[in-house]
Amino acid sequence: MFVLGIDPGLTRCGFGLVEGSFEGPESMRALRAGVLETDATSRVEDRLTQIHDDLAALLDEARPDAVVVERVFFQRNALTAIPVAQASGLAIALAGSRGLDVRQFTSQQVKLAVTGYGAASKTQVQEMVARLLGLAQVPRPADAADALGLAITYFATERIERRYAQVPS
Repeated sequence: MFVLGIDPGLTRCGFGLVEGSFEGPESMRALRAGVLETDATSRVEDRLTQIHDDLAALLDEARPDAVVVERVFFQRNALTAIPVAQASGLAIALAGSRGLDVRQFTSQQVKLAVTGYGAASKTQVQEMVARLLGLAQVPRPADAADALGLAITYFATERIERRYAQVPS
């Protein structure tokens, strides 16, 4: 199964494609990771169009079975939240229009799934992403590592949900 994690952003939108099964962490491997970038001086509508087109091309090329997008959650800065939410909405809509399974996880859920600790630091999460995927070094930039963490969270969550579904009532 192929899962595409997306760490949405208007300036930098991270992505990470992971192949795996629901057997356990040792069954996962990173196939591709990076960022889609837009020019911060361009008009918002042009930047969103570019992200739309880049994400559409990525989905067509990668052909994932599922897409995971970080759930937008901001306590302090609404000005930062709005463009992230716009990019998030594009990713969700594009995946949904292709009939893909779409999940959203908060950063705390990713921290818990990847490190076992919901208050882990960003560095701890990124180091565990590298370890779980058998990578020699932490993926750069951080948005790519975060996107891979989202894909790992999908596998971990699905593995648990499938086990619970098999338990007799």
